[in-house]
Amino acid sequence: MNVAQVNAAEPKLLDRVRREIRTRHLSLRTEEAYVGWVRRFILFHGKRHPAQMGGAEVRAFLTHLAVDGKVAASTQNQALSALLFLYRHVLEQELGTVEDVVRARRPTRLPTVFTQAEVNRVLEAMQGTRALMAGLLYGSGLRLLECLRLRVKDVQMDPPQLTVRDGKGQKDRVAILPLKLREPLRLHLKTVRKLHEADVSAGFGDVYLPGALARKYPSAGTSWAWQYVFPAPTRSVDPRSGKEPAGRDGVESGGGSRGASLSATMQRLLDRAKHYWETLYVSSDLRCCCRTSGTCCLHTSRG
Repeated sequence: MNVAQVNAAEPKLLDRVRREIRTRHLSLRTEEAYVGWVRRFILFHGKRHPAQMGGAEVRAFLTHLAVDGKVAASTQNQALSALLFLYRHVLEQELGTVEDVVRARRPTRLPTVFTQAEVNRVLEAMQGTRALMAGLLYGSGLRLLECLRLRVKDVQMDPPQLTVRDGKGQKDRVAILPLKLREPLRLHLKTVRKLHEADVSAGFGDVYLPGALARKYPSAGTSWAWQYVFPAPTRSVDPRSGKEPAGRDGVESGGGSRGASLSATMQRLLDRAKHYWETLYVSSDLRCCCRTSGTCCLHTSRG
């Protein structure tokens, strides 16, 4: 029995998966990943409906990923998480214990860590927005998406600090704004504000708001405070509602080649040494300076 023959009157299975994910306020990336794995699972078993399958089919699919697909251990774990979510929260079926799965081997590697001299060379080689973003990653200890999703209202010049909203683990925190970046960031925001004012004058400038804020505060989406610090070069379509372009998303998903290039450049740096920004941030004199003075400059006495 295939997907189309099971409960034809009910919403499509993938739409049900999306609804359950959004009910739990999971991220768009999680939604895309889980829906993708459910689709691959169905296709792997000849379009059989998951309600007609169980642990044996899940085990076969995960083993296929490891043996034939040669995926990384983290990828196999993500697929398992997606299928567990499908059976527990969408189909409301007990999957049972998934045993005897050939597990993808998790390699043991030493982390690659940049010296401060190498970090300085990277920063000095970058210009404009790239340099500003890289400086925030290093000097403020921001993760890549935290930097790209930073809003104007969360930037404070006096005292110099940034408020990270809905970070890893859906937690908020306060990060230091390096003194050296205050003026470049102020000039950058001045340019972004002119862009936003031009969008509003053209009938656009309505940015995405989290949760139910758009319904509670209809005019907040066009306010300056809610705009992204690093907006995309082009106006974007809401990936969930499919609404016509009205505002600018964060630069990482901003539809233009420039936005994609910027995100790819930053991601390659992070892939080169996954935790080197955070390692240096925690271990250097910079961290000690921040503890004692409450402020921060990017350069330290080392390197």
